[in-house]
Amino acid sequence: MNRNKKIFLIVFIIFMLIIAWIGYDISTRTTFPGSKGNLKERITTGEDSEK
Repeated sequence: MNRNKKIFLIVFIIFMLIIAWIGYDISTRTTFPGSKGNLKERITTGEDSEK
């Protein structure tokens, strides 16, 4: 392996690690949209539950 290929490989690995870290960070700060209830159910004031 010549010097240019080694430099490229090192830069590529560092780049992929940074991208993986950013993806992990974003995924831990957000929730899956399917895990939330319907918007209508979350906004109600509780009047429907008394009926």
